[in-house]
Amino acid sequence: MASHAEIDDVPVSGGGIRLGQFLQLAGLFDTGGEAKAAILAGDVRVNDEVDTRRGRQLATGDVVAANGRQARVSE
Repeated sequence: MASHAEIDDVPVSGGGIRLGQFLQLAGLFDTGGEAKAAILAGDVRVNDEVDTRRGRQLATGDVVAANGRQARVSE
């Protein structure tokens, strides 16, 4: 399960970013289209819960998991 994977810290200026943007910034998906499809399919978890809102606002410390990898929003 993804929860056992290493977590990469991804710096975000201002401490906040939308989920769809973060997935690309963190390198979990190459394109916005891939990220959008994965979010809508329920393949993306935020803080260990499925979230299907591409525009969800993330904050520092939130952990996003997709494609067997995890990334944490950092400053």
